[in-house]
Amino acid sequence: MDNEKESPKVFEKLLFPKIFQSFRIAIHYKNLIIAFLAVTVVCLSGWIMDFSKTVVAITGPEGRIIETELQIYMTNPGQLESYIENAREDSERTGVFSTLWRFAAGRFHNALNCLFAFNIPGVFVNIAEYFKAVTWVVRYHLVYCVIFAVIKLVVMAIADGAICRIAALQFARNEKPGLLEALRFSTNKFTSFVTAPLAPVGIIIFIGFFIFLLGLVGNIPWAGELIMGIFMVLALIAGALIAVVSIGAVAGFNLMFPAVAYDGSDCFDAISRAFSYVYAKPWRMIFYTAIAAVYGAICYIFVRFFTFLMLWVTHRSLQLGVLGGNKKLTAIWPGPSLTNIVDAPDLAAANWSQTVAAVIVYLLLLAVAVLVASFILSFYFSANTIIYSLMRNNVDNTALDDIYTPSVEIETEPTAIDSKKEEAEPESE
Repeated sequence: MDNEKESPKVFEKLLFPKIFQSFRIAIHYKNLIIAFLAVTVVCLSGWIMDFSKTVVAITGPEGRIIETELQIYMTNPGQLESYIENAREDSERTGVFSTLWRFAAGRFHNALNCLFAFNIPGVFVNIAEYFKAVTWVVRYHLVYCVIFAVIKLVVMAIADGAICRIAALQFARNEKPGLLEALRFSTNKFTSFVTAPLAPVGIIIFIGFFIFLLGLVGNIPWAGELIMGIFMVLALIAGALIAVVSIGAVAGFNLMFPAVAYDGSDCFDAISRAFSYVYAKPWRMIFYTAIAAVYGAICYIFVRFFTFLMLWVTHRSLQLGVLGGNKKLTAIWPGPSLTNIVDAPDLAAANWSQTVAAVIVYLLLLAVAVLVASFILSFYFSANTIIYSLMRNNVDNTALDDIYTPSVEIETEPTAIDSKKEEAEPESE
């Protein structure tokens, strides 16, 4: 009997079942609308910037891209520069965003397949390949990368802050704030949402600059080596600080936005809370994150299957009603598959009405695909908001329903009636 009583207490202390509320919060229409608008703005920005086609690509007979410089970089980075030089004249060009989008989508689905096959090393391999692709953008398309990163940071700071705020209120108090209210909160805290993920990078650069200066001093003949040897202890301490900040920034990044949404924290308070929770209870943080990752993968599979089933039923029903066989419908809509819910139509033999209809259908299908991607964004920040609340409860012993509420102070001036009442009242002796 004592063991049966102790078991619920253990689960109550872990609180991990509350992470399963993430799906219900993530599919709330307000979160999906905000995420949909954010993903749409980011994608439109990337596609507009792709008009300056700078990526070397090789296309097949039907005009489909079969190889890009990113694939060369992933297999053998040392051959990329020679590949670009040799293919400069007779090669096609494509955009940076579309290239990275296709690659990231492939790595994402591979990581999910590895996760369900319990191939954990495969998951990390796909994640590592994605970050390797990001280094390709930084090294060979730096200007594009900086401009796009600024746009993405601004859009995501507003959208992600609003999603975290809605998730925090819904989880803590079962309140559902209005769409404008959540966006107003994120815009009021815009500086904190933007600077929170950037501040650790600034700290790392600031500390690393002193190590860089010591390296420059080492170039001085005779005296430089001696000075570098004397101050090497300080350099090692600075390196340790960089390591601490780097680990805290990577592991605690998920908690920075929820810290602002939950506690109204400024930049440095959000970083301090994220670092303290990660280093105080690292195994608990890993445990919560792993549960959220597995649960999120299951929820994504369900959402994607639901989307495929919706499109498949619609496509099959249209086939029953369209006269003239499948050829006419295929020209407008090729049909979905479980791995590819959106496919560009073949308009080579289509007339003008079929072309217009195909474009309309394709745009609608793109909107559906963006909505699926919006769910991923909404679930990510909803789950991490709950994880932040659980970590805060465990480390700081703060109640789950304790949440920051902006106070609006209304200053009222005395009216003429109030003044007359004060004059009419006799002064107390």
